[in-house]
Amino acid sequence: MTTLTDDPNVLDEWLIAGAASSLAHSSAGRPVITGLLGQQAALWREPDGALRCRMGTLTPTVQERYGYVWVCCSGAPARPLFAFPEYDEPGRRIVDCGGIGVAVGGLRVVENFLDMGHFPYVHADFLGSVPRTEVVPYDVRTDADSGEIWASNCRFWQPITSASASGGVEAQYIYRVAQPFTAFLYKTCVPRPDKQDAIGLFVQPVDQERCIAWCLLVYFEDELTDTDLIGFQQTIFGQDKPILENHVLKRLPLEGRLEIPTRADVMSVTYRRWLKARGMRYSVHV
Repeated sequence: MTTLTDDPNVLDEWLIAGAASSLAHSSAGRPVITGLLGQQAALWREPDGALRCRMGTLTPTVQERYGYVWVCCSGAPARPLFAFPEYDEPGRRIVDCGGIGVAVGGLRVVENFLDMGHFPYVHADFLGSVPRTEVVPYDVRTDADSGEIWASNCRFWQPITSASASGGVEAQYIYRVAQPFTAFLYKTCVPRPDKQDAIGLFVQPVDQERCIAWCLLVYFEDELTDTDLIGFQQTIFGQDKPILENHVLKRLPLEGRLEIPTRADVMSVTYRRWLKARGMRYSVHV
């Protein structure tokens, strides 16, 4: 274990600590153990259903939402847990794709999720293909009320945009960053073109250079099995994982001189500036 950080950007935020289903048979005497912020976190469910967490001398605040366990390590969250109204929308299919360990800082994983430029190279013949490599200009803004980052009018030609796709389409994307370790993607729904599917990426910072990436699908999909949907997402993430783990800098640099952005990296640049403005120190390269 390492010394607990004093960065309020993680101490006072809601961090994912695993799937709620993992606590089905837990108790104070038999908790589920996981890693969070370089500490060992013990999680369990009381007989009355209440969730509890112990992290060394800390008594974090815990809640269950969207099928996961969320922990605020300081016990005094700076804000409520983000809203995700699509989760409760009738007719949507909810699929937890599980958590995948990645030997890199969690902010790196979020930034990669926001990057369309790597689609033709890392996800060739799935999310992109050569020579269709151009990232068409899109709009990025930071919402004045919520403080969240939104990118809209994102478009990219994709040979197979989802597990149910039967041919290439120009996928329409909207990206959203709700917290430093939480991002969403709203994209073209293949079976229902008038709707958008939603993907939630919730990154659990095990420590500053290791994380667990949890993926939640909130889809309009009634033909494919959970296995099909999970398999497609894990194929995509399996292509990202070695690229992420081979970064020379495991933590995300916020200074432009260390990694030079291109015109296609507007979302990445905005995310890094947003983190810097927050005074983010955890999992950041200094």
